This record gives sequence, C-alpha cells and structure tokens, in this order.
Amino acid sequence: MATRKRVAVVGTGTVGSQAAWRLAARGAEVVAYDRFAPGHDRSAAGGETRVFRSVQTDDGRYVPLVRHADALWKQLQAETGRELRRLTGCLFTGPGDDPEMRTIMKVIAEHGLDHEVIDAEALAKRFPQFRVDDGDLAVLDPRAGFVRPELTVQTAARRAEELGARIRRYTPVREVDPVAGGGVEVRTDSDTERFDAAVVTPGPWVGDLLPDLPWEVSVYRAISAWFLPNEDHQADAERPAFIRRGDIPFYGIPSPDGLAVKLGLSQAHHKPVDDPNKLDRTVAPEELETFTAMVRRYLPGLNPDPVRLAVFMEGYTDSTRPLVGPLPGRDDIILLAGFSGQGFKLSPAFGDIAADLALDGSSAQPIDFLSTTGRTEA
Repeated sequence: MATRKRVAVVGTGTVGSQAAWRLAARGAEVVAYDRFAPGHDRSAAGGETRVFRSVQTDDGRYVPLVRHADALWKQLQAETGRELRRLTGCLFTGPGDDPEMRTIMKVIAEHGLDHEVIDAEALAKRFPQFRVDDGDLAVLDPRAGFVRPELTVQTAARRAEELGARIRRYTPVREVDPVAGGGVEVRTDSDTERFDAAVVTPGPWVGDLLPDLPWEVSVYRAISAWFLPNEDHQADAERPAFIRRGDIPFYGIPSPDGLAVKLGLSQAHHKPVDDPNKLDRTVAPEELETFTAMVRRYLPGLNPDPVRLAVFMEGYTDSTRPLVGPLPGRDDIILLAGFSGQGFKLSPAFGDIAADLALDGSSAQPIDFLSTTGRTEA
C-alpha cells in the first residue's frame, strides 16, 4: 500500500485554496497556512467578481488550461452546491488592427472556439451601453462570464477541510526549507512542521518568503472602481463582461445584483508596490482621471463618478507568464506565482496541476511554456 503523502500549502488564496482542495481530494494529508484567512481582501482575490473567458487575448497555449479549469469549476460547484461562476458572455472590443484583437481572432480560428462577430449597427441595438470607435471590431465569447473570488476561495478551502485538510489561519510562514535526503520543513512563528512536499502560493509575498528566487516577480497596486448607470433601463440590457483593447485598455464586469459595473485598468496604469505589507489603499483623485475618460468615451450610460473603490495587489513576471513548477534542484517545493492579472479564471486548473507536481512529480497538462524547469527568464 502506497504511503500517504504529507503536503503543505503555503497561502490559501486564489490558487492555494484550489491546490488544497485538489490535494485533499486525491488523498494527501494537507496542512495549509495563511497569514490571514481564506477569502481575505489583502491581496488579489477580492472585488466580488473576476472575468472568466474562453477566448485568450495574448497566447493560445492557455486554451487547454482554460478547458481543464472549466471542467473543475463545474465540479467544485457540483460538490458544494454554490454558484461560483455565471456565464454571461464576454464582449471584446477594440481597433481591428490592434495586435491583441488580431490575436483573439487567431486563437479563435486555431482552437475552433465559439464566438460571434458583431457589427457596429447590431452592437448599438443589442448592447446600447457600449460605444465603439470607427474601425473597431466587436467579438462575443459566449463561454465567458464572471467568477466570485471571495466566495470561491472560501468554498474551495472549506471543501478541502471537508476532505480532511487542516488550515492554519492567521499563521504566516517564515521559511520553507529543504531537508537533507528529501522533504521540507515549514517554519512559522510558533513551530516547525515537516512534509514530503510543499506547494508555495504566496501571492505578492513571494519576495518575502523566497528572497533568493532566480526569477523576478514585480508587485503592482491595482484599483477597481464601481459605477452606477444613469438610467434604470441599463439594467435591462444584455450585460456581458467586457474587455477593451486599444489606447485605453480596460475591463468591466456587471455586478451580480444587476446594477453596478466594476471597472479595472491594464497593468500600465498600476503603480509598483515596494512592500506588500504596507499597501497604500487610499486612491487619490488624480488616479481616477483615466477611469473618468474611459467611462465618458466608451460607457456613456454610466455616471463617471464611482460609488466604490478598492485596491488590490497583483504579481507580474517580465514575460507575464506565471511561474509553475519546482524550485531549481528541489522537486519537493512547488512554486506557483506571478499570475500577472490572469490567474483567477485558471485557478482550479493551476490547483490541480500543483497537486500533480506535488504528488506525482509531473503533470499531463500542457504547462511547458509556464514551467520553472530550465526557465531563464520570468
């Protein structure tokens, strides 16, 4: 009879909560640590909604991972009876000659993805809440919508506990050290525990926990802003999530209650974070200028004055591709970090891949382009 593996999960946020679920489901003895508690708003997994999309804007190699994540989203919802994801569609708009819009059409063609190209006249009738420029392309991804980040993290963590995992809340991990002969030790302020392997998903604290990491993960401060419509009839329109490319890249997600719209900007508008433990959560008036210009130009049905603001952190690699795999020379320490603002939709897949690597040493999922093995750039 095979020995039951003992696995630590360091960080129970976007990916760590999913890794704990997948590890526990496969019979591992799981102990998960978090400096706060599952579902907290101190990092990236907050703001009530995140975009889920099947169509990729930058790299078609993510498509098989999205399909794997799609199956696991369904599985987690079925196991828990919670609505974690709602498919409302996602509308992509932008200049037809924009590189990312061209990539969208290329990925759709290569992978045979469901989609709908909508001309300007049809767009104005069907989606009156959006305004586009001359020469813009509009593409609807019907296998898209939004996921609920806080609810998802708490649900995955709770499911992991139901399957036998133990979660140590409000317990920051100070070190993850290799042990001679194999295995790792996880040290906190109160004790040290030994494990066969560790899955390390520290979010923006990756530099604190692993200061000698051979790849750079830069942390940025991202602002989310919520806006209300000027007219009640806006709530009656078809309300997909949306992503705009071009000179002001942004995304938006209608709130689950059907009233407000949450907007966010691209990385170019995020400020760097020197210390994730001292995040500035105050939004200055001048930081809203791009939001205001964006709303007035492309979303005329919204009042340009936000009713709510929130600040989060996101980790970016130089290539914007996440780090997924073992630390150099340590197959028993599995790192998942630097998701570059696009990790949540894929989080169940990444959690499952983490379980593959921790328990089996490899994964059948196509992660070569993300793997830490042999990687010389971030």
